[in-house]
Amino acid sequence: MKTLFLPGAAGSAQFWKPAAPHAGLDGVFFGWPGLGDEPHRPDVNGIGDLVSLVLDRMDEPVDIVAQSMGGVVAMLAALARPGKIHRLVLAVTSGGVPMGDLGGIDWRANYRRRFPDAARWIADPVPDLSDRLPSVAVPILLLWGDSDPISPVAVGERLHALLPQSTLHVIPGADHDLAVDHAARVGVLIKDHLSAERPAIRIDGK
Repeated sequence: MKTLFLPGAAGSAQFWKPAAPHAGLDGVFFGWPGLGDEPHRPDVNGIGDLVSLVLDRMDEPVDIVAQSMGGVVAMLAALARPGKIHRLVLAVTSGGVPMGDLGGIDWRANYRRRFPDAARWIADPVPDLSDRLPSVAVPILLLWGDSDPISPVAVGERLHALLPQSTLHVIPGADHDLAVDHAARVGVLIKDHLSAERPAIRIDGK
């Protein structure tokens, strides 16, 4: 089974590489043109174009592992090609649900300071997919940290309520970069999910 690894708004194809070996996986590591420090491409001008890049690699059923904004891309791809998704892993993402009432901080100003040359469309509103998410009927692992100011656990809980075959796993002390800072733990969780079912909610140490 081919695995597609999707980064967040920082755009780097390197993002998932610390965790992937712990999951025993290789695959396709996407970088997002125009985001973070990645070179711009004239044919990539919004999140819909990122979805198209992913769909182009879905000529057969795939697993998708996605972080933050990459999780929105993953959900849009899953909705566009439901028969091509085997399993999903979504880490600290909105996943297409509104976050205004869920406690996350606005990340855009800090992002612009860090990546002043990044494409302006990264700050465009994300589509509300809430009504469509229950139709994504594949096993989904939701990975969250309880110290993430950008995507708090409440966001993972909202997605867990909407996605019928989802598992929510919360890593104590982890933040928005949990896939890098907790690469070994995250990799094992991904490996387990892609090969077996898991209980509905689990918090490490409890």
